This record gives sequence, C-alpha cells and structure tokens, in this order.
Amino acid sequence: MKPVSVSRLIDAPIGLVFQTISDPRNFREAVPHIKNVEFLSDRHTGVGTRFRETRVMKGREESVELEITEFEENDRVRIVSDAGGSIWDTVFTVAEAPGGVNMHMQMDVRPHTFAARIMNRFVRGLVVKGVVSDMDAIKAYCESAGHSEG
Repeated sequence: MKPVSVSRLIDAPIGLVFQTISDPRNFREAVPHIKNVEFLSDRHTGVGTRFRETRVMKGREESVELEITEFEENDRVRIVSDAGGSIWDTVFTVAEAPGGVNMHMQMDVRPHTFAARIMNRFVRGLVVKGVVSDMDAIKAYCESAGHSEG
C-alpha cells in the first residue's frame, strides 16, 4: 500500500497537541470512535508503551495491539502494530508554524502475508478516510481544549 500522509494546522499549544497524539488515553478522548484503551505494559507513555485500542469501524468493534517505539517530546512519536498480516508503522510529527502547530502523520503499511498484499490494495480508501477522520478529530479536540484553557 502506498503511504498515507495527512497534515493539519492546529491553533493550540504544541505541548497540548503532542500530549494528545502521544498519550493513548488522550488520543482516545480526542477520537470519538475509539471506545477503549487497555494498557498491556506498565508504561502508559513513551517508548515501550504497549496497549490495545478498541474502536468502532463499519459498525463493529475492532481491537488492535499497538506499541510506541519512538518518542521525542514535542517533536515526534512512532506507533507500530502488526495486524491483518501487515506492519502498520505510523509517525506523528509536530512543529511550530505560523498560525499554530503543524501536525503531520505518515502511515507506512508493509504486508507480510500474501492475503494482506491483495487486501491492502482494496482497503486503502477506507484507511485514508479513517486517518482523515482521526486527524480532524484531533484538531477539533486540541483547538477546543486550547481555547477553553485561555
């Protein structure tokens, strides 16, 4: 699957944006179709954090295990999952920009089964739609939280 890349300019402090994308509990608060986050490690933030995220997709609850493999505060966080026969490698970056914070997300999907190689071609549109929805939800959450603090 071709990488999925989406950016949003967010009118909120960089620390708030980073905490929203890098802490699974905050991410869950920001994205309404995430129903539960269950930690599988003692860590709840930073490298080594493992968790199971349950979200509603196409009317059904689906769970996936994820791990934070890279974490540079107020800069970048990488979250990796092995699901559906593919490695899902997602990097969020944040940077100060005129008018707020530029939040960028790139998702690379590497299939490691034959079935995933075939299926990934057909699901890319759904993946892009889901990523855009998540990014819009994060933007709305951060901007409303940022303004309510002010």
